[in-house]
Amino acid sequence: MSYEVIAILMFSSMMLMLLTGQRVFGAIGFVAVVAAFFLWGDRGGYDLGFAAAIKLMKWYPLLTLPMFIFMGYILSESKIADDLYKMFHVWMGGLSGGLAVGTIGLMVLISAMNGLSVAGMAIGATIALPELLKRGYDKRMVTGVIQAGSSLGILVPPSVVLVLYAMIARQPVGQLWLAGVLPGLMMAAMFVIYIVIRCRLNPALGPVLPAQERALPMGEKIRLLGAGLLPLFIFFAMMVPFVNGWTSLVESSAIGAIAAFLAAVVKGRMTREVFETSVRKTLGISCMFMWIILAALAFGAVFDGLGAVKAIESLFTEKLGLSPWMILILMQLSFILMGTFLDDTAMLVIVAPLYVPLVGALGFDLIWYGVLYTITTQIAYMTPPFGYNLFLMRAMAPPEITLKDIYSSILPFVLVMVVALATIMTFPEIALWLPGYVYGN
Repeated sequence: MSYEVIAILMFSSMMLMLLTGQRVFGAIGFVAVVAAFFLWGDRGGYDLGFAAAIKLMKWYPLLTLPMFIFMGYILSESKIADDLYKMFHVWMGGLSGGLAVGTIGLMVLISAMNGLSVAGMAIGATIALPELLKRGYDKRMVTGVIQAGSSLGILVPPSVVLVLYAMIARQPVGQLWLAGVLPGLMMAAMFVIYIVIRCRLNPALGPVLPAQERALPMGEKIRLLGAGLLPLFIFFAMMVPFVNGWTSLVESSAIGAIAAFLAAVVKGRMTREVFETSVRKTLGISCMFMWIILAALAFGAVFDGLGAVKAIESLFTEKLGLSPWMILILMQLSFILMGTFLDDTAMLVIVAPLYVPLVGALGFDLIWYGVLYTITTQIAYMTPPFGYNLFLMRAMAPPEITLKDIYSSILPFVLVMVVALATIMTFPEIALWLPGYVYGN
C-alpha cells in the first residue's frame, strides 16, 4: 500500500470518527497512534504519543494560554464588561443604530481582554442583546451584530487561536498578533459602516435612545468613559513591553493576568466566588487546548513521516495543474465546509499538518495565511445550515428569536466578512505591514 493511500485512509478514518460524535482530541490521537503502530511497529506506536507530550511540555510559550484565558474570565466574571456596555449605552445612544455600533465596540474590547470568540458571544448575548431588544432594535439585525462582533475574538490580539497556530506553523506569536490588528479593526469598521448605513436608510431598525436616558451629569459620563479605558489600559500594559522587546510573550501574558486581577480588586469585585469560577473555567479550557494540541502533534508526526504534504502538492500542481492561488482558494472553501460541524481549533489541528506546510511550499507567507485562516473559520462558524455560532446563538438567545431569525440575520455580515477576506487576500500588506514595521523585516 502506498503512503498516499495510507494518508487518505488516516484522514478519512479521522473524519468518520468525528462524525460519530467522538471528542476531537480522541479521534485525532487515536488515528495517529494506530497508524504509527501499523507503520513502524510497537515501538513507533508507543513512542509517538509520549514524544508528542514531551514536545508539548517543552514548548515554553504554551504558558500564555492559561494566562490569557484567566485574564478574560476575571474581567468577565467581575462584571467589568457590564461597565463597558453602560459606557457605550450613554455615549452612543444618540446615534441611530448607536447601541448596535456600541456593541461592536464592546466586542472589540472583549476580544482584547479574552481572545476567545465564545466569550464575546456569551457576553454579547447576556448583556447587549436584552438591552437592544428592549430599546426596540430589530431582532434580526442585532442578532447578526452580536454573532459578527464575536467573530473578532480570535483575530484581535491576544488571540488564543493564533497562539495555537503559531505553535503548529512554527511562526512567531508576536508577529501573528500584530498581523491580526489591522484586519480585525478593518472588519470592525466595516461592520460599523454597514450598521450606520442600514439604520440611516431605515431608522426603525435602530431607534435613537430617548434624551432623558442620555441626560446624565458630565461627571457620570466621564466615570463611565473611564470604565471603557480600563480594558485598554490592561491591553497596553501587556502589549507595549512585549512589542518593544522588554518582556517575553509569557511575561507579558502574566502582566495581563495580574493587571486584570488587580483591576477587579480595586473595583471591589474580586470575591471568592469570582476567583474560584475564573480558575475553574481557566483550567477546563486550558486542558482542552492541551489535549487537542497533543493529538495534533502526534497526527502531524505521522503525516510528516509519510511525506503526505509533498504527495498532495504534486497532485495539485503537477497532475491537476492548479495554480497556487486556486489551491489556496480550495483550502479556504474546505474550511467553510468543515466549519459546519467543527470549531476553529479542531479545524486547525485537523488540517494543519497538511495545509500549513503546503502553503509554505506554494510560496505564501505563513503569517498572512494565519490571518486568512482565522477569518475563514469565522465565516464558516456563521454559515448556514450548520454553522457552530448559529447554534450557540440559539442556545443563548431569548425564545422570541427563532432559528430562522438567526439564519437570516447573519447573511449580510457574512458578505461583509467575505469582502474583508478578499481584500486581505488581494492586499496582503494589510496584515503584514504592522509586524514588518515593528520587527523591521
